[in-house]
Amino acid sequence: MKRLLIITYYWPPSGGGGVMRWLKFVKYFREFGWEPVVYTPENPEMPAEDESLFTQVPEGITVIKRPVWEPYSLYKRFTGQKKDRRINTGFLAESETPKLTEQLSVWIRGNFFIPDARKYWIKPSVSFLKKYLDENPVDAIISTGPPHSMHLIGLGIKKSLNIPWVADFRDPWTNIDFYPKLKLTRWADKKHRRLEKEVLSKADEVVTVSWNWAKDFQKIVDRDVKVITNGYDSADFPEEHEKTEVDKKFTLVHIGAMNADRNPENLWKVLSEMVNTVEGFKENLEIRLIGSNDVSVVSSLGKNGLIENTKLISYLPHGEVLQQTRSAQILLLPLNDTPNVSGIIPGKLYEYLASRRPILCIGPEDGDSARIIAESKSGKISEFSETKGLHQIMNSYYSEYIEKGVIDLQAVNIERFSRKELTGKMVNLLDSLC
Repeated sequence: MKRLLIITYYWPPSGGGGVMRWLKFVKYFREFGWEPVVYTPENPEMPAEDESLFTQVPEGITVIKRPVWEPYSLYKRFTGQKKDRRINTGFLAESETPKLTEQLSVWIRGNFFIPDARKYWIKPSVSFLKKYLDENPVDAIISTGPPHSMHLIGLGIKKSLNIPWVADFRDPWTNIDFYPKLKLTRWADKKHRRLEKEVLSKADEVVTVSWNWAKDFQKIVDRDVKVITNGYDSADFPEEHEKTEVDKKFTLVHIGAMNADRNPENLWKVLSEMVNTVEGFKENLEIRLIGSNDVSVVSSLGKNGLIENTKLISYLPHGEVLQQTRSAQILLLPLNDTPNVSGIIPGKLYEYLASRRPILCIGPEDGDSARIIAESKSGKISEFSETKGLHQIMNSYYSEYIEKGVIDLQAVNIERFSRKELTGKMVNLLDSLC
């Protein structure tokens, strides 16, 4: 078999969305003639922990773990947080007015830890991997980010050993939604952009997860950028999942983190109006948010009188999350109301597709998420500022629920997003390099 080194910060027992893409690729690589070797931190700062994900790791896979030093212990001490408190990702605020120390920490993070807080792992990793690869050659290397320090490790190895290297962007770098919130000086912004351009220029192949993000990268460097989306693992959705009983209540289920940019205030207003005007709606409605939520989300629910109808579940193992998606009446997909939204395709969308329950997407009708939902006939889309159309969607869904007890869905053409098929696409790319 050909051998592939994968440089990733997220690996079991780390839970959450960041781990799933490469965990699933690794699961299927051997079927396509590639033996994966994973390089990952021994002691990372995990946003969540999920021991159940170890069952997804193929037997006998080489996983190299090396210690990483990150400044999070200093950050926690500086902001008065407990040592064992998990750090939220994606600018999830836990209070209405962040402390001055938290605001100062954001400035320090953006201007001193470039590209991110894992920067101190770059040089030791390059040094270690150069020696390792001399004794254990590989045919190709993949770095996956964020965190984009992983790409700088890949870049360091490329410069030294000239092994074919693929830079895989699960999210953008300078075009990510929270980049403007980093309070960057002109010098820091220049450095971020210089490093991003160097990675994009020197990688043998650049891969990202959406078509609009590929176009954004091509504006930075005039080169071909491949799109290999995220997906769902059919093994997580056996045939018996079709027998899963749909919730008796009119449930709207969201999985994963919901930050302030994703807070669907228009939806909460529409639901509030229906609670006050539609007979029986208050008794039937249940909003289920599984994952971390920005303080603004809970505040909006409270202002709209929906707290009694809401269940907040901080974290569930991946298998239990999928049970929740399969039993939901409606799966909620609010997108980030930010300039880069057209290219945002949350990883959860693919598991929503496989769950075969109706998706309600709050976002642009011409975006990549809307494109997938429309092509697969998997749900409905409502623009951020749309209220009348959203009323019509919710009234239509609720009428069908009252009439049948369940909202019907006949999704089509979702098999192209299976993890195994997507692994085949990644392997074709690797084979072309080797």
